[in-house]
Amino acid sequence: MCALSMFLVGVDTTIVNVGLPEIGRGLGVGTHGLEWIVDAYTVVLASFLIVSGALADRLGRRRVFRSGLVVFGLASLACAFAPSLGSLVAARAVQGIGASMLSPVALAIVVNAMPDARERARAIGVWAAVFGLSMAAGPVTGGALIAVFGWRSVFWINVPVVVAALVLVAVFVPESRSERARRLDVPGQLLLTAALFLAVGILIEGPRIGWTSPVAVTCYTLIALVAAAFVRVEQRRPEPLMDLGLFRRPAFTAAVLGAVAVFVALNVSLLLTTLYLQQARGWTPLASGVATLPMAVGATLCAPWSGILVGRLGPRIPLLLAGGFTAAGGLCLVNLEQNTHLSLLLTAYLLIGVGFGFANAPLTNTAVSGLPPSQAGVAGAISSTARQVGAAVGIAVAGGLVAGVAPTGLAEASRTGWLLVTACGLLLFAAARAARTAPPKG
Repeated sequence: MCALSMFLVGVDTTIVNVGLPEIGRGLGVGTHGLEWIVDAYTVVLASFLIVSGALADRLGRRRVFRSGLVVFGLASLACAFAPSLGSLVAARAVQGIGASMLSPVALAIVVNAMPDARERARAIGVWAAVFGLSMAAGPVTGGALIAVFGWRSVFWINVPVVVAALVLVAVFVPESRSERARRLDVPGQLLLTAALFLAVGILIEGPRIGWTSPVAVTCYTLIALVAAAFVRVEQRRPEPLMDLGLFRRPAFTAAVLGAVAVFVALNVSLLLTTLYLQQARGWTPLASGVATLPMAVGATLCAPWSGILVGRLGPRIPLLLAGGFTAAGGLCLVNLEQNTHLSLLLTAYLLIGVGFGFANAPLTNTAVSGLPPSQAGVAGAISSTARQVGAAVGIAVAGGLVAGVAPTGLAEASRTGWLLVTACGLLLFAAARAARTAPPKG
């Protein structure tokens, strides 16, 4: 059940990517506006993950889990009926709130159900495999749905899955909560949300308003002020939204930064691939989605293997593999051309998928290991927040690179994005160095 919920959240993060050109044509908007359709979901999801984890620890994980499913399902209906860009973006934001109640709670249920560290590492590998499959398979699913039913079907498909999940949760998922409930940190929540929206907003709007314009400079100043206020508030609260002391642990910090890097790489790859194949090469959404199948296969096959390696050898080797494969995939496309051979494209997508599959289990296990199970919801939320921040930044950066570029210039304009994917892979080498080498003890 936890894996099913993560599949739902992951698919909805990427399934929309392949449909963006069709959504743009249907609603009459360009690339610039389309970025908000994806990032309204990911930014809100990232903003509310930690508070949802705290609520789950306080009110009960199954209760919050079920509430998230209901909100997610109703918001999906609103997306499917959206008559304009503004209403679709608003519905996607509400969808993000529902999704935030699923991701950290699912991980908390897994962690609490499996106290043995080795068993937990393997379980997180399976959990990561499903999540990796969902992230990479989203474009394939979206392409098939759009080809048959149109772009609104990518939101309709969530409804029967939510209904099935609600029934199964009632039967199979036990209630659990923290022995000591945490207080809600409303000021911290507001400041974190504001900082994320400002940061992602300037990345999306920067190419249009100018990176040195008065509006942009004002935004930079506000980001710095809000971030400083967030740190100050969190340091003074007895029960902060985010325990900044955790970042004194090199392994934890490396896991968080590694999660950001992995999801920047994945989302840059998916968006650049979608726009390049559909707009520069004239492929259909279905063909574009099928082209990413090697990414889905690589992620799905390697994620459980990564969990096994973490359980036996620790996180360092899987992280080194993740970094190497991701960097290699990005390097394949740094000289992308209008008519780059299909075999090179598929090889690059396979390598990136393999890297993604190897990355999730060691990063997740490193983030939650060493923390008490009573804080599993919040611990999982911090790790998930890092992922969604990476997703939002990746979409914003990729969109900014190609916004306003003619179809014939998309290949050249996207080369910087593939360099960024390579750099994200290299960053995982640093995360591997910071991770402890010993396997978790049973």
